[in-house]
Amino acid sequence: MKRLKKSLSGILIASIFITTLSGFKEADNQEKSINKILWQHSGELPPQKGYQKNIGTAGVLYGKINDYIIVGGGANFPEKSVLEGGAKKTYQDVYLLKKDEDNNIQIVDQQQLPFEIAYGSSVTTDKGVYYIGGSTNNENANDITLFTQSNGKIKYEKIGDLPFTITDGIAVEHNNILYIGFGKQDGKPSNRFISYNLDDNFIKELNTLNDNFVRNQAVAQVLNDEIYLFSGGGDIIYTDGYKYNISQNKWEKVAPVNINGKEISLYGASSIKINDDEMLVIGGFDKTVYDNAVKNLTTLKDEQLEKFRDIYFRLDPYQYNWNKEILIYNSKSDSWKTIGKVPFDAPCGAGLIKDDSSIVLINGEIKPGVRTNSIYVGNIENN
Repeated sequence: MKRLKKSLSGILIASIFITTLSGFKEADNQEKSINKILWQHSGELPPQKGYQKNIGTAGVLYGKINDYIIVGGGANFPEKSVLEGGAKKTYQDVYLLKKDEDNNIQIVDQQQLPFEIAYGSSVTTDKGVYYIGGSTNNENANDITLFTQSNGKIKYEKIGDLPFTITDGIAVEHNNILYIGFGKQDGKPSNRFISYNLDDNFIKELNTLNDNFVRNQAVAQVLNDEIYLFSGGGDIIYTDGYKYNISQNKWEKVAPVNINGKEISLYGASSIKINDDEMLVIGGFDKTVYDNAVKNLTTLKDEQLEKFRDIYFRLDPYQYNWNKEILIYNSKSDSWKTIGKVPFDAPCGAGLIKDDSSIVLINGEIKPGVRTNSIYVGNIENN
């Protein structure tokens, strides 16, 4: 196996970042309590085919297959920046990764799909990782693809078609049924919500939210047999939350993403399920900065627009105020809490994987149009 590059100097960052986590109750059917995470920079992805350097991607395929991690696709601006009018590029490359005993990331396999993928939904299951939609190739933009591995080699097969193309949506799995919706469907914002039975490929239309809000890049997880959905946005960002009762085909409101009286956006964030009751979320665009930017970028004209663009896209990552809090939602108490901040630039559109006793965070966008190629591993310590 080849070892991924470490940092720009080629040396693994020796400093360990500590994030303290508390408040998890241990139960027979739950993961153990998590007291802290030790973060370290653990590598970078090698270049995509035809490129000399990997500058990082956002909107990636990601998940866990047995003892391996899969990541790939995604989008970036490889030639020119957004400010310079650069074109967005999506990729065919997928990577199979594995952690060594020191939490360094190893590359096991790298392949190219026959089509490019980005901003689809990734769902990890016992069978493998399902990837839903998310292709700039129209023929594959409504595919459901199952990724597996055999002897350290990536395997994939198309297992079905959706009745619409989809990007920036949500997808979760429960009892061998995929629940898919929101985002952009057939190229337009939609709140259509369906189930797809993996046993017989049966598609069923489900009740959905009737608020007519655009919910691109929301986060969703299954907790205690219900589907929880938070945030998302379009021209403006929402910070509200809902749960979907699967047996009753019914939605109801839950607590918004609120910490100490401040509502936090999870638009573009990534989430993982920690146990039956809780989900963990990293990332999210700042609502105030984002809403103001969209308004100005769509209403200003000529010199005023160019002046705003020149200032906005030159800001440093911290000035966009993206969410650095590591957030946990508890479905039993219907409440949010923060358990510390990530000790690196807040990523959006990153891959986030629970890998046994660690959390792996891969790439993502760190400011509008700019990605990172870093991979961080957070080692979970249980006391």
